[in-house]
Amino acid sequence: MKFSLLLALTLLAAADEPGFVPIFNGKDLNGWTIRGQYGPGYVVEGGKIVCPADGGGNLFTEKEYSNFILRFEFRLQDASNNWIGIRAPYEGDAAYSGMEIQILDHDAAVYRGQLKPAQYHGSIYDVVPAKTGYLKKTGQWNQEEIVAAGRLIKVILNGTVIVDANLDDVKDPAVLKKHPGLARTSGHIGLLGHHSRVEFRNLRVKEL
Repeated sequence: MKFSLLLALTLLAAADEPGFVPIFNGKDLNGWTIRGQYGPGYVVEGGKIVCPADGGGNLFTEKEYSNFILRFEFRLQDASNNWIGIRAPYEGDAAYSGMEIQILDHDAAVYRGQLKPAQYHGSIYDVVPAKTGYLKKTGQWNQEEIVAAGRLIKVILNGTVIVDANLDDVKDPAVLKKHPGLARTSGHIGLLGHHSRVEFRNLRVKEL
């Protein structure tokens, strides 16, 4: 009963957002494919995609996207760590061959003093740092929106813009060499996690 209600609410939310299409049906991982699976990989629990603490890998949409708005909700536990891959290929490390948006409980004790500015939650990993202070406490659901429109990448967390970047402003030759994926114009959306529980729900996309 709870699952049926959750699925109905998900579909209703998508209907209230013109142009948005669910990319997770709330029941199974149809339309997704996994690469580099750890343990059980990703599982579906009560209308959520879950990366279990003993699982993970790179879970990609089978479809490729170029310019889009991705909306989703996520819930972290203490020290949870994951990434959202955008414009990523199946092969290689999506942080470099595509782009990764960090999903991280960066306030966890284990990370204190260990992170570079572009490793905090919402950052374009290792490229553009995000503003901090807008994550909810662990155990609570966060809402996030990622906009990829040409060379413009925007990340909105719980209603606040934490990244508003033009990739053409990235000029450092070392960064560009390390991150050839910044030049990609399309690719897969991915949930890229490992040995850390993170829950996702209400994933939907509007193509631009």
